[in-house]
Amino acid sequence: MAVWKSQLFCTAFNNGQLPPASDAEIVFVGRSNVGKSTLINSLLEQKIAKVSSKPGKTRSINFYNVVTARSKFYLVDLPGYGYAERGKDERRQWWRLIDDYFSQDRQISYVVHLIDFRHGPLANDFELTEWLDRMDMPRIIVFTKCDKISRGKRRQQYDAILRKGLDSMLPPFMTSGINNDETQKLREGIEDALAEMTRLDEMEEKGSRL
Repeated sequence: MAVWKSQLFCTAFNNGQLPPASDAEIVFVGRSNVGKSTLINSLLEQKIAKVSSKPGKTRSINFYNVVTARSKFYLVDLPGYGYAERGKDERRQWWRLIDDYFSQDRQISYVVHLIDFRHGPLANDFELTEWLDRMDMPRIIVFTKCDKISRGKRRQQYDAILRKGLDSMLPPFMTSGINNDETQKLREGIEDALAEMTRLDEMEEKGSRL
């Protein structure tokens, strides 16, 4: 059973506040109001990420230090994107902060891309996907708010979303943020993916020395 110990390490509103790179980083990203804070609280088993009914509330990058029996890493919570009421200046500021983060020499293992299961990927999600593709950034897809779809229709919705061609290192996870079994499976999947990415990085580093 994957048990995580965690604490908030750092909050950054601009490039100058980003902490130095050290341990591996797993980045959580998704549209505003996708349920990211709720899911993070479920994974970390504490109300550590602020949950708000108002979309676009989070404006900072939050770093959570996570220690497990298998590894340690930073869970990096990026501010949500796609909030329609944000002005152009705010949207540019969002992309600037995110671009500053990804442009640094950081130990980013992969991205966890959260998608609202009710709607599937929207235009902003595909925009993010294309941007991550250009950086050759691996990712895991996690569907949120799956409890909002009746159990009998979930498989049909799952298959319909997959036909849109989403790329995921592991089969996409289905979560609701309130189901402990779902959360546990996601924790294990996150650790498995981290172990695999670490193995590949070590192989690449070993090959470069030959």
